[in-house]
Order: sequence, then structure tokens, then C-alpha cells
Amino acid sequence: MAVARALFGGPEILFADEPTGALDRGTGHEVLDLLREAVDEFGRTVVMVTHDPEAAARADSVLFLTHGRIVDVLDRPSAEQISLRLGGRR
Repeated sequence: MAVARALFGGPEILFADEPTGALDRGTGHEVLDLLREAVDEFGRTVVMVTHDPEAAARADSVLFLTHGRIVDVLDRPSAEQISLRLGGRR
């Protein structure tokens, strides 16, 4: 319901803070599918904060922040690539 409410009215940019954090795996995948659909089919921009490499791997670009600064960027990364980059930053 929260995703539907956020998409209602067609915002150009949608901010999602740990959108799958409190969800079971299946529901989390459904939410990520909806967010991806908002980008691919409706031209929306989604800015998502997550610590989940699988969720981040759905993004076009992943930015890594340390102390509020961008320290790395990956384009269309796999969950494994993200996990490797997070290895020294957690």
C-alpha cells in the first residue's frame, strides 16, 4: 500500500529508504519489481537507500557513501560486485 501511495499522482522522483527492510523476501521482490516498473515503464526516477546488495543490484547506478561523501560508483552492478565493494565499508 505504501508503494501505491508513493506512486499515486505520478511523482517524477520517488525516494525509498530501505523499501524492503521490514518485508519477507517475496514481498520485497514485489516491491522492487514495482519500483523498477516505475522507472522502465513510466520514466520515473527512484532514489533508493539500501544495505541489501540484491536490492541495489536492481538499480541502473549504485553510489557508495562514506561519511556523506560519494566514494565509489558502479553502473548496472551485480549483487556480488556490490557485496565485494561493501566488504571493507560496513
